[in-house]
Amino acid sequence: MTTTTDATAAAVQRIRPDVRAMAAYHVQPAAGLLKMDAMENPFTLPPALQAALGQRLGALAINRYPGERIGLLHQALAQYVDVPAGCQLMLGNGSDELISLVSLACAQPGAKVLAPLPGFVMYAMSAQLQGLEFVGVDLTADFALDVPAMCAAIARHRPAITYLAYPNNPTATLWAQADMQAVIDAAAQVGGIVVVDEAYQPFASRTWLDEMRRAPERNGHVLLMRTLSKFGLAGVRLGYMLGAAALVAEIDKVRPPYNVSVLNSEAALFALEHAEVFAAQAQELCAQRSVLVAALQGMAGVEQVWPSEANMVLLRVPDAARTLAAMKARGVLVKNVSALHPLLHNCLRLTVGSTEENTQMLAALQESL
Repeated sequence: MTTTTDATAAAVQRIRPDVRAMAAYHVQPAAGLLKMDAMENPFTLPPALQAALGQRLGALAINRYPGERIGLLHQALAQYVDVPAGCQLMLGNGSDELISLVSLACAQPGAKVLAPLPGFVMYAMSAQLQGLEFVGVDLTADFALDVPAMCAAIARHRPAITYLAYPNNPTATLWAQADMQAVIDAAAQVGGIVVVDEAYQPFASRTWLDEMRRAPERNGHVLLMRTLSKFGLAGVRLGYMLGAAALVAEIDKVRPPYNVSVLNSEAALFALEHAEVFAAQAQELCAQRSVLVAALQGMAGVEQVWPSEANMVLLRVPDAARTLAAMKARGVLVKNVSALHPLLHNCLRLTVGSTEENTQMLAALQESL
């Protein structure tokens, strides 16, 4: 007679071998700690807006599938972003789902995904899960795009998808406009799609959307992806992507029906109605970023601090693992990104927080070096 344990073991063998060999995306436990490892907005809604949002969410017909409110969110986002003529917008359950949907739509035999490294881990993970080969191209030592290497890799591998995070995670780098355009042009030469991932756009000095408006034909193969997570709604899980209507319409075919809940969409609608509140929060975080970077640059034991165009700062310390453990013992959780890529050896990534949070984080770092 087959036991439950035997049946489970046999069932596990039905899972793809490459999936069984993978490690799940790990979120560090943060109970009782100052959480400075995930680039979250530290500011909550003012009490009056909390009450108003609660009333809105409580009145929703959660017994019904999402309907016309999703359409209203489409309209509100299109107006907020000022979607260029000829472009279409689609929604995702966070930008992670959009990344997966682009991979799914392009998952033909032999298709490849290409991205600079170090970069966002979901590009490679989504490629693997959808059966696409992932090709990584190292950044330069100062985390700039290696344009000759990128263009050569695109010409050789002819990727279906090329990802360009703008700014990049975890380096917080906003790559030079000419370098971006050179890579985008190279992808066009092989008939590929370019996804410009602007997850950290609220904190950046430039957006590729301006180039899409200025030169629509040159960017007809570009999909611009954003999320409301860094806008201040990390818990809502709402991402959006825009590009040429004909291209977005094809990817939208693989989107699950009702992928955005009525709760998600209503919270996003509410936030867009109060966009000035979140814009002020982003402005405050940019100011705090400058203070944080200056303090890190003057701190004994910090070996290097890189410029940032996001709500995170990358720095190198003598021993990242030891410093991380010591900071955690002092009640502050940051991210050790050393294992992600050799270029990140002994690097920590810090979230930009409020004045109080940054002060506590800096004190813990100083004591831990």
